[in-house]
Amino acid sequence: MITAMPVARPQDHGASPFAGADVCRLAGLPLLPGRRGPAFSDDIWDFTAVDGLPAQMQPSYRRWDFAVITVPGWRLVAKEQLMALLAPRHEAVAVLARASRTPLHLRTCQLRFAELVRLLNWLHAQQVMALGQLTTEHCQAYLTYRREIRGTGGRLAGDRSASTVLRAALAVTGLVSYRDLFTADRPPAGLQPFGGATAARAAQLTPNAACKTQPVPDDVLQPMLTAALYLTGTLGLHITGLASQITAAEQHRAGLPRPATPVPATRLTAALRRHLGQGDPLPRLPGHDVTARLAAGWRPADPLLTVNLDMIARQAGVTEFRSAWIPAMRVLIEETAARVGTEKSFGRAAQAVPRPGGRGELPWTLPLDQRRAAALVRTARTACLIVIAAISGMRASELMELTAACALPPARAGTAQMRYRLASRLVKGQPLGGTADEWVVIQPVHQAAGLAAALLGQDTPPAAPLFGRFAFEHRYQAFRSWVNSPAGQRLGLAPIPAGKVTPQALRRTLALQLAHRPGGLLAAKIHLKHVSVATTEGYAARPGGAQARLLAEINTEETERNLGLALAEFRNYQRGVMPAGPGARELTALFARIDTAITDPGDVKVHNSDRDILNLLSKQAATLHLGIANYCWFTDPSRALCLQLADTPGASQPLAGMCDSARCPHATHHPRHRDAWASHAAATKTFLGALGRTRTTERARLQTDYDRAVRVIAGIDAATNQEH
Repeated sequence: MITAMPVARPQDHGASPFAGADVCRLAGLPLLPGRRGPAFSDDIWDFTAVDGLPAQMQPSYRRWDFAVITVPGWRLVAKEQLMALLAPRHEAVAVLARASRTPLHLRTCQLRFAELVRLLNWLHAQQVMALGQLTTEHCQAYLTYRREIRGTGGRLAGDRSASTVLRAALAVTGLVSYRDLFTADRPPAGLQPFGGATAARAAQLTPNAACKTQPVPDDVLQPMLTAALYLTGTLGLHITGLASQITAAEQHRAGLPRPATPVPATRLTAALRRHLGQGDPLPRLPGHDVTARLAAGWRPADPLLTVNLDMIARQAGVTEFRSAWIPAMRVLIEETAARVGTEKSFGRAAQAVPRPGGRGELPWTLPLDQRRAAALVRTARTACLIVIAAISGMRASELMELTAACALPPARAGTAQMRYRLASRLVKGQPLGGTADEWVVIQPVHQAAGLAAALLGQDTPPAAPLFGRFAFEHRYQAFRSWVNSPAGQRLGLAPIPAGKVTPQALRRTLALQLAHRPGGLLAAKIHLKHVSVATTEGYAARPGGAQARLLAEINTEETERNLGLALAEFRNYQRGVMPAGPGARELTALFARIDTAITDPGDVKVHNSDRDILNLLSKQAATLHLGIANYCWFTDPSRALCLQLADTPGASQPLAGMCDSARCPHATHHPRHRDAWASHAAATKTFLGALGRTRTTERARLQTDYDRAVRVIAGIDAATNQEH
């Protein structure tokens, strides 16, 4: 790795402090060996040679074309501002009071550049011929223009995202912040866009604007993830074999010579005789090629219409079957086809696999032509991508940095557990080139990464991208189409409804599921508690890594969840619906104190809004842990029954696996838990009725369990004043 070679092309407009500069050298951007970066005077800044660019940064983002700015003098303005963002420690930038002090990432600068180009060209369209004519009205009008989406006839069709509006505000304020740096043109002195407000305030960016990503609806998530897990698990090994078959066919074809003019009758005859001797059907032509033959004048009744003549030629040692050979070989080919038939070449004699959910067995695929077989391999790779994104919570940028060797060898953790890890790079918020990172994941994620690598082929270098840069929406729609097609339905996969799915939405869904359903299932056989343990282990191993950020998102959701549940139970208390269980008295007493505080007429401040009540409940809500059939208000570890049973009184978290909510002073039962207890009581009663007379010990244990469930149900009913 070397830095850029010096350049000296002083062709810049005006006496710019950056005239003649090498952009990459000034910005401290490393270059690939022997490569050169852009000069400041270039109208196109091409950063393709920069070493360590993230895979997510597509080629068009690496080339900045300043020539698209309609006013030539403003091109220098844009160059000077972008150079200042890349090299804020330059002596001409450091003296600016409102300049950024931290170098921005190339991708961030590219977004700023694109917005600045849009602003400058918009100003020119508004008859602004010099930046000295810029007014606060122009600034506000541009922000409104970028905020609103206009449809047919100029009617308002919606609003753009907060991030888009923020970039627009930054483009405006940037012209003012770097005014004294510009040499070709500059805004008027004293201009204060948006009344002096910051770009974030002008864009009306709220602190939680980043959390507006909607989770994937459950009716989309469940069939999508079930299908993806089925492909990566049950079908994975078979699709790997199919990929190898495709690779072998392509390599065989690449090594064959072009056909000569004479008919290679001897070799073609030998190939056809092999089909006859083995009872092997001739290769069938794909449907789109049959359509092409009919369009070219073939008769629909021609016996050779559906025979793939080119594949027969390859079996005979040449790349293709010339049409001039058909008269000489027609009779033998027709006889062979009549005796052995035709069939698609890939996936023949497929092994039987279990259907999803264990509903019998069937061949894992029907025979496929090469085009469909390659599409199935791509579908399997997309399934790998979905599994990793949905169950690990990786961002798109982190998925794009995965390599073919990312699935690290499993390591034993304890006596009976294995720890699975993926090597990746943390890109967001990191210096150019990213930071090496590892994710602790569960076995299906590790398996999916291994399958994705296997589908690349045995000769793939370890450092090759596992997925590379991808358009997730396009790949997901192709995956959904396959699942909903006859091929997916034949296997018994549930159709996937329409709905938007993105890696960001999958990450948001995982955070919400882990926060709100810690003991539930993300999909069939994917226990959220296992995902939670892996995420926590990943954080413990690398506190500053990517999983720490995911865990922070989960903790934020858990805090909001707990506050919401605490407020709901307080409102229940106000309506006369009381908690039950050993911890009910303490919780009721707390609610009574809060209720008194918000209704006391002598109190100067009346706490009636939900936000005021949440402030009073926040300390109690912070102790809440969700059980399957109870709430655990973990206020005093020394009184926790689970810690006493485990002899770990100093633990900071309850042990959900040892919870006995009928006896623990931290536990409360609420109406939402009644169904779980009723189901447990019914199942226990059924088991009791099935026991023989001699199984007295088991009967006594189950009877005690049943009686406890009945008491809990009665307690919930009594506390809610309901009859069941």
